[in-house]
Amino acid sequence: MTRVLYVLDLMGVAVFAVSGVLAAAQAGMDWLGALVLASVTAIGGGTMRDLLLGRHPIFWVRDARYPWVILLTAAATVTYVHEFVPPGMALLVADALGLALFAVTGAQIAESVRHSPLITVMVGTMTGSGGGVIRDLLSGQVPLMLRGGFYASAAIGGIALYLLVQAAGLPRRHAFFVGFAAVFGLRMAAILWDWHLPALSPPRASWSHP
Repeated sequence: MTRVLYVLDLMGVAVFAVSGVLAAAQAGMDWLGALVLASVTAIGGGTMRDLLLGRHPIFWVRDARYPWVILLTAAATVTYVHEFVPPGMALLVADALGLALFAVTGAQIAESVRHSPLITVMVGTMTGSGGGVIRDLLSGQVPLMLRGGFYASAAIGGIALYLLVQAAGLPRRHAFFVGFAAVFGLRMAAILWDWHLPALSPPRASWSHP
């Protein structure tokens, strides 16, 4: 199972790198900008996670496979977008996959060092959403997390379900896929059907001005 999770983590890096290149293409950046955006998207959330949890060296410094996956994935995606027009939903689907993979793997890392469920949910959510927030800010976009659809809330719900089904007796490896499916499913449902959390509205004034 450890090997499977490692492969899934590399996959999360790859799909977030793809989303970084697609965002760079939409913003009209050059190939270097695309590589920078792919890198910060792929490792931003995990870097914040490792810094907060005191995990040194940081995962991509400890294992050179991560930078290589980013470089190769970014190069392949740059080549693709140079020749073809990406599907309209490509960025959103890649982002949803990365969010789901990193949210649950981030939660597992927090869980492995015996943090409380609340901290586990917070760390997993930050791991899943942090890189995407940096990507959107650098490309001049309002972060997806702040655009009203299920984003961080999808990560929170999926991680909470992951912890609950484990507590109910489901093996950890099976709970991972339950949590992953929940995060990805909630995010894609929000995209397809325009799901939003209720908007916060200020209370109406109890008096009127003359």
